[in-house]
Amino acid sequence: MTSAELLLDAFGRIKEVVHDAVEGLTEDQLTHRPEPSANSIAWLVWHLTRIQDDHVAGVAGTEQTWPDWADRFGLPFRRHDTGYGHDAAAVGAVRVPADLLLAYHDATHARTVEYVSGIADGDLARVVDEHWEPPVTLGVRLISVVSDDLQHAGQAAYVRGLLSR
Repeated sequence: MTSAELLLDAFGRIKEVVHDAVEGLTEDQLTHRPEPSANSIAWLVWHLTRIQDDHVAGVAGTEQTWPDWADRFGLPFRRHDTGYGHDAAAVGAVRVPADLLLAYHDATHARTVEYVSGIADGDLARVVDEHWEPPVTLGVRLISVVSDDLQHAGQAAYVRGLLSR
């Protein structure tokens, strides 16, 4: 198995968990929060998709998918906001239908697949961010995205499980 195949599998698993967590839910269910300061499914999936979109576009040297979707979402955030550091009020502002949320995720996933498919094993050592010590390599950045996305997708799946109780 190549690095590209491994990454494709990981990103594919994220997409599966996202779809399982979101499909068939109403906007009220997507915005349900187990407690006032908790994250909703809608916010979690929007955020994990924004992180994937932002970070993968950054290492690929391409435009993000988000500019094509921002107006459809109509969120009260800055154009390049990814949700990092959002408070409870900002989390509550993410209220969108399941089909829109999944369409944005799927479009971002498609771009991720396109980029990751072309990665050779030797590419993973390329430094992509010198603002950290040690500098961040492509491999570390992509695994960071996978880790963050899987955690948030799992949280969304948990909240969905609470809805069915």
